[in-house]
Amino acid sequence: MSDLAMTDLASMVLTGAGLLFFIAGSVGIIRFPDLFSRLHALTKADNLGLGLIALGVAFQAETWAQLGRLALIWALALLAAGTVAQLVARAALAAPADRADADR
Repeated sequence: MSDLAMTDLASMVLTGAGLLFFIAGSVGIIRFPDLFSRLHALTKADNLGLGLIALGVAFQAETWAQLGRLALIWALALLAAGTVAQLVARAALAAPADRADADR
């Protein structure tokens, strides 16, 4: 196989794996019983999925600037997801009476 075909194959495999993690995270949000389990599914699976997709797209990047943008997008998503999950979990712990009603 040529080098071009190997990079295309790596892109397809990594992007496909990332999509599987996104699907797993989405299923976890629907199927898990409580808020904290859902937050875990959302932050862990989706961050890994985005990282794999960014890595797959990185094989198609032509310049270092494009690679830098992909890394920045992933880093900002990691930071935002962790921060939002922390805020939601703290709010849920602060209002335990509302948590039981909000789960279903």
